[in-house]
Amino acid sequence: MKRRTLLALPAAAALAGVIAGPAAAAQRAPRVEKLLGKLTLDEKISLLHQWQPAIPRLGMKAFRTGTEALHGLAWLGKATVFPQAIGLASTWNPDLIEQVGAAVGDEVRGLQHERPPGWGLNVWSPVVQLLRDPRWGRNEEGYSEDPHLTAVMSTAYATGLSGGDPDHLKTAPLVKHYLANNNEVRRTTTSSDLRPRVLKEYEEPAYKAAVSADAACGVMTAYNLVNGRPCTVTDLNSSVRTWTGRALLNVTDAWAPNNLPAGGSQQYFGTQAEANAAILKAGVDSFTTDDRGASKTIAAVKEALEEGLLAEPDIDTAVRHILDIRFRLGEFDENGGPYGHIDKSVIDSPAHRELARQAAAEAIVLLKNDGDTLPLDLRAIRKVAVVGPLADTLYTDWYSGELPYKVTPRAGIAQRLGDGATVATSEGVDRIALKNAATGAYLTAGSGAGGAALEERATEPGARAHFDVFGWGQGVVTLRSAANGKLVGMRDPDGGGPEGYQFFNDQDQPNGWFVSQLFKLEAQDDSTVLLKYAGYEDWLGTNVYLHARTEDGRLVLGSAADASRYIREVVRDGTQEALAAARDADSVIVVVGSMPFINSRETDDREDMGLAETQAALVKAVLAANPNTVVIVENSYPTTLNWEQQHVPALLWTTHAGQETGNALADVLFGDVNPSGRLTQTWYRSEDDLPSILEYDNIKHDRTYQYFTGDVLYPFGHGLSYTAFRYGRPRAVRGGIQVAVTNTGRRAGAEVVQLYTRQRGSRVKQPRRKLQAFEKVTLKPGQTRTVTLPLSRDALAYWDVTRSRWVVEHGRYEVMAGASCGDIRSRITLDVRGETVPPRDLSRTTRAENFDDYDGVRLVDETKSRGTAVGAESAGAWLLFADADLGGGARRLTAWVAKESPGQGTVEVRLGAPDGPRAGTATAASTGSRYVYAEVTAALSGASGGQDVYLVLSDGLRLSTFSLK
Repeated sequence: MKRRTLLALPAAAALAGVIAGPAAAAQRAPRVEKLLGKLTLDEKISLLHQWQPAIPRLGMKAFRTGTEALHGLAWLGKATVFPQAIGLASTWNPDLIEQVGAAVGDEVRGLQHERPPGWGLNVWSPVVQLLRDPRWGRNEEGYSEDPHLTAVMSTAYATGLSGGDPDHLKTAPLVKHYLANNNEVRRTTTSSDLRPRVLKEYEEPAYKAAVSADAACGVMTAYNLVNGRPCTVTDLNSSVRTWTGRALLNVTDAWAPNNLPAGGSQQYFGTQAEANAAILKAGVDSFTTDDRGASKTIAAVKEALEEGLLAEPDIDTAVRHILDIRFRLGEFDENGGPYGHIDKSVIDSPAHRELARQAAAEAIVLLKNDGDTLPLDLRAIRKVAVVGPLADTLYTDWYSGELPYKVTPRAGIAQRLGDGATVATSEGVDRIALKNAATGAYLTAGSGAGGAALEERATEPGARAHFDVFGWGQGVVTLRSAANGKLVGMRDPDGGGPEGYQFFNDQDQPNGWFVSQLFKLEAQDDSTVLLKYAGYEDWLGTNVYLHARTEDGRLVLGSAADASRYIREVVRDGTQEALAAARDADSVIVVVGSMPFINSRETDDREDMGLAETQAALVKAVLAANPNTVVIVENSYPTTLNWEQQHVPALLWTTHAGQETGNALADVLFGDVNPSGRLTQTWYRSEDDLPSILEYDNIKHDRTYQYFTGDVLYPFGHGLSYTAFRYGRPRAVRGGIQVAVTNTGRRAGAEVVQLYTRQRGSRVKQPRRKLQAFEKVTLKPGQTRTVTLPLSRDALAYWDVTRSRWVVEHGRYEVMAGASCGDIRSRITLDVRGETVPPRDLSRTTRAENFDDYDGVRLVDETKSRGTAVGAESAGAWLLFADADLGGGARRLTAWVAKESPGQGTVEVRLGAPDGPRAGTATAASTGSRYVYAEVTAALSGASGGQDVYLVLSDGLRLSTFSLK
């Protein structure tokens, strides 16, 4: 095959920015400087807090950073709720996602004339953390495990939010949370180890895309540490701010500044003044902390100025960034700029309802469809059973808006069937009564809309004593009162603290930061159950049970010894009710899944990746009763559906998709919409396929579709259609790859054509597949379209740690087109003219972090402000520097090391293996501080020619740089 050179085509948007940006910025800069010059130092400092006060003498209104707009306008009342972010990405349709972003941006603007508390035009979205571990509690907020797909989707959404003109912003979106934030467990104290290749090839591109396209206007820093340094003080000036020539408004995450000083969870600095100074010097402009209270931030900044940790120009820099964004938002323009006319009428408009339905339908993924079970034939259906705990409800998540209306799965299906068919339904959950085994009194709830305090009073199990038990896995349940349809939750009516906590049936769904609607019914040896509280209040502990107060019978908290023992009486068997609805139905739709405030959420990662036990049992029972069963899984993450994949004829997945969920499901079930959603993550068969959630080295630990070698349940990019597509042979053209795609079926449908590459030979471990481009194309039956997918030569580059730069290696590259990373339909091989990475020259000063392999080490902060070193965590820890050319002989090791603990440490140079021939040993004395480095040296012998060089470190040693001369 001829060698071809692939050339990138410039993006039109980038060209437009080059033409328009500098001129607009030049016009704006004098206005910014003029206003900055009028501000007093105290006024400038006041603008550094999230809640920026009004400055009436200059005509400045109050300004707030931080309107939540992840998949709709949130926390400010009723607004259009689109599918969760993971669902939006599952459409693989960036044009649609830009439209959704534009609609959300309009709705944010819609409140500008009222300006309710908590509203602002700086929106905290999109979330671009890569979903490398499906157990992450906030999986619903991200887009994909793949950096390219995440980059495309986040840029599209941010472009819609901002309006597409970076000089005249509809809203000012920022991407969050920077950087490598994919675990909730100990999220403010864990450190994500990012070796340079993982940082450059995987993590950074996801954050960089929307910023470099001038679609996003800044970043929010994450809670965690990266390489030992809190993200709150990670240097943004040498990273994020280099991605664009425009001003960025960077913010901290909520309360994160308070984690940094002594007394905080990170204790990285001695005082808040030191912490705040470091935050500003790192390139962060706005402190999100202490809610509305700015006094602590202001006092710490002033103290930093007094101590010389900051100078007024440091304050000016941050305020200049803030003012630039506010000018671009039109705040100081007559009538609010080009978007000043938008009012509240846009919120939940008919157009936005239609868009929400389209997005929800395109987000649905057809996982399995044996025997063309789907679409359902309307002509043959007279009775449908819609059963399951999510059959007739819709749930929102922490970052959702308030649903303006609800079309549940049952309602959507019933509406689509019309009057000609019957829709039977059952949630498939047990209705129970709980009788105190000692007193005979039943647990009762209030019958009014507002509920009442639960108490043990009734002597008969009437409606007030009935509760529906919804299982969410691992024994956790919610209790819904049959008396008023409200969930039982805990609150403190008297303000007396834990001893005064009582339980009321007054909640529409689980909610709140501390989700208090969670319980476990713990079986006892005497056939009774204890009612255990399973909410998220950490300070209550894990062994808290409910018992009746002596004076009034009301339920309160106590120990297991005090707990009421209940006889669990089944009033209605949920499974039998579901089976009664299902047995004679023409088709059964079982809707199972998650509750976003329970199964995984902010501060809580998943431990179990399967369906809840009660839900899995319901699916098995219904399928046994009626083989014409379709299962819909409605949740926010990959699920280990091994049994379901093997036995259920048809499986659909949707995220929690907002107000139009039911209509969208009906559109797909009955074939009005041909499913075109595709998975944006690998669906594994078991938790055992994954390393620790705290392990961030995808390359070494074979994470994500790029490196995973095991058998998966569903591959990245998977999704079926009601039609079939044939791929032609790819062809290299200027700027990319062309492939012909034909619809060979009898229905119109959309195919997501995915382009992957693989480097056949390399100096380093390369991805097995790497997504380079994709396009969603709609084809009529028999129609063929030639799709051109961009592929540049630079896209084949990887980060060369031997020279700290990007490199395209000379060699052969497979280019693959397919329907998923596991369903490659056609491929070609290209010979690419690149370079051969030369042997390492270790005579030059080499940073220790630029290793090729390692064991027993962590990446750590070289200093508090910048730099990464390597820290040994055990004796015999080692670093590999492969393929080094030591020439005629390296005679001397020179290394810079730090050792905080007392005593001596060593750096050994070994050849060929960690226990190979020892060329020399350097001895290091304690430096007394992890940040104080000293030079150590050692004579070397036998170190010549081409070698794999290993540095073996003693426990507690930190190594920043070294050389072998």
